[in-house]
Amino acid sequence: MLTQTTTRVLEPSDLDAALEVLGRDPVANAFVASRVQVAGLDPWRLGGEMWGWYAEGELRSLCYAGANLVPICATPEAVRAFADRARRTGRRCSSIVGPAESTGVLWKLLEPSWGPARDVRPNQPLMITEQPAAKVVPDPHVRRIRKDEMDLIMPACVSMFTEEVGVSPLAGDGGLLYQARVAELVGSGRSFARIEDGKVLFKAEIGAATPQACQIQGVWVDPEFRGRGLSETGMAAVLRYALADVAPVVSLYVNDFNTAARAAYRRVGFREVGAFMSVLF
Repeated sequence: MLTQTTTRVLEPSDLDAALEVLGRDPVANAFVASRVQVAGLDPWRLGGEMWGWYAEGELRSLCYAGANLVPICATPEAVRAFADRARRTGRRCSSIVGPAESTGVLWKLLEPSWGPARDVRPNQPLMITEQPAAKVVPDPHVRRIRKDEMDLIMPACVSMFTEEVGVSPLAGDGGLLYQARVAELVGSGRSFARIEDGKVLFKAEIGAATPQACQIQGVWVDPEFRGRGLSETGMAAVLRYALADVAPVVSLYVNDFNTAARAAYRRVGFREVGAFMSVLF
């Protein structure tokens, strides 16, 4: 007997059902859940559409289609349905990112029409912790960035993004969207750095936050000061803030080839619990 399925763009009235799906894995879904909890499902406020996959009338899987294409709690059948819809609408995103298994299948289905990608990172370990570092003393000089320090933090953010992603965030619109995002994080008290003599030595942000989990992103150390342990003590400081002020579980994901960063995060107290995948255009 065939199961009746359908896929459609969710509407604001579907919010409770969408939040139920997002709540099934609050760590992996923190990025999208944080946006939905603030903006709801209105595409204009959300910055994209939320696609829902239904089986026998029940919402089972989601896919966020905005600047990123993100499969959420997506079954293999749901992934196929999302790929069909994505092919019909055409590529509007700058990346596909999400849990490695479903994202890998989604990219395999989309690559013939959307490829080639600029870069594919098939295994990005997802790491979490629920307690402060025991062995690493937090850097007492790492603090929240003030709103009047945007000019100080922006160059470091641009350097981090360019180094990590391979393109400058200032391309296209001149960096307006990226600057707005950095300003949002600074304004919400989720941007942290160690600054000496007007120079950013270390910085990181709590990019996504829900009452259940938050995600650290944008970890960066000035090249001149690398190899001195600033990433470990800095991360320990940000972790302390995150656990005290934001959520009981803190996560991040990292490229598998970045063995130094993975080792540093483990020393700070993180452990690997899964993997993400990113496809960059």
